[in-house]
Amino acid sequence: MQKSNAGFTLIELMIVVAIIGILAAIAIPQYQDYVARTQITRVFGEISAIKSGVETELNNGNTGFTLADVGYVDSNISSVVAAFAADGSGTLTATLDGNAATAVSGDVVTITRDAGGTWTCTSTTEAKYLPAGCEAP
Repeated sequence: MQKSNAGFTLIELMIVVAIIGILAAIAIPQYQDYVARTQITRVFGEISAIKSGVETELNNGNTGFTLADVGYVDSNISSVVAAFAADGSGTLTATLDGNAATAVSGDVVTITRDAGGTWTCTSTTEAKYLPAGCEAP
């Protein structure tokens, strides 16, 4: 009786490696875009969450509040600065730094409040990373 060899041929292994390489070439950039988009959305959400605290402080006539006063907790991917005038207009500005993805590191998300109480969002990031409700300047 003759024994048959079991296993893969070299060409079969080369085809599998080529398929994995093609998938990796497509998947890795897509994943990096996904991470950048979620980080911009996260920063937008973090500063949007403190708008009600800002409104409370402004309704009480306090424009010299700190971020801790309005419930902001430090983030590992952004630094936030708040500046408001006596008429209630001002900005919440978040700069992506720290552990932010390379594609969005250094980008700025700004939520602006006018004297009438209307909030708008702008960002210096690419349009493909922007969350709904925020636009490029």
